[in-house]
Amino acid sequence: MMLALRAGSFPRRLYLSAVFLLLNLLNTNAGTIPSIRTVFIIVLENESWAEVVGNTNAPYLNNTLLPMASRCEGYYNVPDLHPSLPNYIWLEAGTNFGILDDNGPALDHQNTTNHFVTLLKNAGISWKTYQEDITGASIPLTDWNGYAVRHNPFVYFDDVTGTNDPAYAYGIAHIRPYSELAADLTNNTVARYNFVKPNICNDGHDSCAPFYDTVRQIDVWLGAEVPKILGSDAYKNEGALFITWDESHLPDPRIGMIVLSPLARGNGYTNDIYYTHSSTLRTFQEIFGVGPLLGDAGDAINLSDLFLQFGIHRLVKMPSGAMHLTAVGVTPGRTNIVEASKDLMTWLPIATNVATSTSFATIDTDAASLDQRYYRLIQLP
Repeated sequence: MMLALRAGSFPRRLYLSAVFLLLNLLNTNAGTIPSIRTVFIIVLENESWAEVVGNTNAPYLNNTLLPMASRCEGYYNVPDLHPSLPNYIWLEAGTNFGILDDNGPALDHQNTTNHFVTLLKNAGISWKTYQEDITGASIPLTDWNGYAVRHNPFVYFDDVTGTNDPAYAYGIAHIRPYSELAADLTNNTVARYNFVKPNICNDGHDSCAPFYDTVRQIDVWLGAEVPKILGSDAYKNEGALFITWDESHLPDPRIGMIVLSPLARGNGYTNDIYYTHSSTLRTFQEIFGVGPLLGDAGDAINLSDLFLQFGIHRLVKMPSGAMHLTAVGVTPGRTNIVEASKDLMTWLPIATNVATSTSFATIDTDAASLDQRYYRLIQLP
């Protein structure tokens, strides 16, 4: 077997050379995140990963979502970061600003623009949070019914609330009742970044009727609500759904992180890479191309391993001697060119594909007469 790799000026490309009887896998873009257009994140409460995975009271999560998702087995609570509020703030800013309590924004509000949704706003990228049990008539600065203000990080930033002004128009426009999400999904009017927060029963924080089982409560809510996201055009067309928890507790310091996307590895893929909420924030910043990296996100590993990596995934020699190539990690709607060379000097296109899914296959019939062949995959802007 012979493998050759060369850097070049073209974006997102892979070079592969092989004796054709062998299967080869080489990716020059390992660690990259595919072109995701729309992000949804659902944040749940307080269960460690060991309490959820394999739990018979969570049949939808374990039997439906996990087999189709990518997930982390090494996603940890930021060390010593408790209770809820500091973790929500960390997801938004990469730091807790010294907050180690669950006080409301009257006491814990922050006069800073160094947080994620403001980077989105400055870049002209839409965002919205859907909070269950709020009215939408004003910015919800205190608890109401099943809504817990400590689970809504956005109301802790003065530039979102006009410094705790419940009538501030910008905040009202972006902090919406969860009941509006279904129509926005149907009408394909969701923002590009969507932070979804169930109430304190449905997120597993409180034990509530009729189940009085926090894991079961989460599972029933996910079973009713997640299909609405997965069935939407926003998800199907370069979308991604992240499901995580705010914090864990001993003896298991791990937090669940589940990723569903047409662009994810899926099929139950897992890894043991060390991640925290800083990894999620970094991933979101890289998806939308906004910076600088906030707080600890600058030192974190992104979640790219959970996604398909752009490249030629495999080569298979056919009985005729032709080579069957499969490309993965491509972006639907983008044009991809497979080129071949005998000497790494002269490259000729052998296939042009406008992707309709995240993978495609092509056949190189000229390979039948060659002992060796180099391939590269190029995605056009």
